[in-house]
Amino acid sequence: MRVLKFGGSSVAGPEAIAATLKIVAQSQTPVLVVVSALGGVTDLLLEATRQAASQQEQWRESLEAIEKRYLDTVRGLLPLERQAAVLSRVKMELNTLETLLEGAWLIGESTPKLGDKIGSYGELLSAFIIAQYYRSQGVSAEFQDSRDLIETDSTFGDAKVNQEKTYTKIAAALTGEIPVVVLPGFIASNAHGDTTTLGRGGSDYSAALFAGALQAAELEIWTDVSGMYTANPKLVSGARPIPTLSYEEAMELSHFGAKVLYPPTIRPALQAGIPILIRNTFKPGEPGTRIEADGNPHGRTVRGISYVPDIALLSLEGPGMIGIPGISHRFFEVLWQKNVNVVFITQASSEHSICVGIRESQASLASEAVNLAFEREIEKGGITPVQVETELSIVALVGDGMKQHQGLSGRMFSTLGRNNVNIRAIAQGASERNISAVIGSSDVKKALNTLHEAFFEEQVKQLNLFVMGVGNVGSRLLNQIREQQKVLKKDYRLLIRVVGISNSRKMVVREKGIPLDQWSTVLEEGAPTSPKGYYDLVRKANLRNSIFIVNTASAEISGWYAAYLRESVAVVTCNKIACSDSYS
Repeated sequence: MRVLKFGGSSVAGPEAIAATLKIVAQSQTPVLVVVSALGGVTDLLLEATRQAASQQEQWRESLEAIEKRYLDTVRGLLPLERQAAVLSRVKMELNTLETLLEGAWLIGESTPKLGDKIGSYGELLSAFIIAQYYRSQGVSAEFQDSRDLIETDSTFGDAKVNQEKTYTKIAAALTGEIPVVVLPGFIASNAHGDTTTLGRGGSDYSAALFAGALQAAELEIWTDVSGMYTANPKLVSGARPIPTLSYEEAMELSHFGAKVLYPPTIRPALQAGIPILIRNTFKPGEPGTRIEADGNPHGRTVRGISYVPDIALLSLEGPGMIGIPGISHRFFEVLWQKNVNVVFITQASSEHSICVGIRESQASLASEAVNLAFEREIEKGGITPVQVETELSIVALVGDGMKQHQGLSGRMFSTLGRNNVNIRAIAQGASERNISAVIGSSDVKKALNTLHEAFFEEQVKQLNLFVMGVGNVGSRLLNQIREQQKVLKKDYRLLIRVVGISNSRKMVVREKGIPLDQWSTVLEEGAPTSPKGYYDLVRKANLRNSIFIVNTASAEISGWYAAYLRESVAVVTCNKIACSDSYS
């Protein structure tokens, strides 16, 4: 039996859903198809719930947008003669959804239990519609409600699965007699029959439970990218799919922000020894990523670079912590009592301080709770009030083979340091499968590209040039770079991009590079220039391996060199005034 899961982007509308049928129809064995809500609908449901609970009339507009998505999908998928019955069922479910939202609006609040009930409609409707579409295309398909099969506790919003009971129910109900069964992901029910959900991304987890219970040969996760990448391809243009990964590597990468896979998904697959395949719905011919026990057969070191945004650092420190048993226990117990999830930990060996990374949204709650718990020690001066730093992110190197190689940490940190990326905290697990650093969120793109270049693209180094002055010398320099780009890349492994140009009148910065065969036209369309304005653009771009090239004899410009150097932007100039500043 095959278990296929299609995410929100894979069922975003009629065209995408039609692409899933081509994949399902190829199967020679029974298929379980687990689907998410139509792309973006879960967010709309959450927003409508929030608006209704806040007694904002806009919840009706959100509901109308949801209704339109589903009705348009039915009309775009099904033949006219099959639409009436399906539209009737969909409208009936939407009427119930409206009643639930109206209840939240009337009383001015929503409970987690109600939130799960409302949130379930996205998957329920998409699974029902997709099953009806498959049937209309001649496929023997049936809809089945996952709430009848997956049993959880009553932790609404992030329910914990009773795996033993769930596996028993799944094995009894899904015998393979029906060629295609379509099930909603993300949703389940507790022992009393109340609707629960498995957390955002829970559709992946649902599919893994079905695969584990039925001992499927493979679990296929179909999405809009061709596997797990060496880094986020939206931020790192050179990122590429990773052909194979171990379960542990995939778990680390998904924990540290690789959104292609929901972290709990891996556990049922690992327990049953079921490989996970991550494939692209819209490019089914591409191999994607295979995750299995022996997913790193060649012992490669760094397999991927990932990051977690929106992190806050909480630091508790003071001489009153040294040699006092139970401080760490009290600190973490307070966070646990407030349901604050700790994603990063580091502690000085002197026991003088403890530093943890948490979600930024929980920073205020956590700091207040910790300060209250250590109120007596703070009053006596033995411990300082908890320090909170925000607008941070975690960047992590991941790989099974890292433990066998010396110097990776030094290489990581020196690479970041050369590009002026300030590291606020560092952690490395005893397994040595992960090295994590907390940095400013504004430096994430530069850090990811810098590390990717160092660990995956060593054969070519990219330089980003900001040129000032395009007269006789400057214009000839730009022409030389244009003429020599291929040779520099082939023979010297240098990829030189001119990303900024300025003269006495205009300035322009384009992070993706300025075409050197039309630089003068691009510059004329730029903004009015000034030394500070150009410096601000360079600083805002915050690109790795940045070089400020000056082709002017202006004393005013040479006065800006120190500012550029402080930002780790190198300076190259033909200006004789460069070395004749004041002695200080």
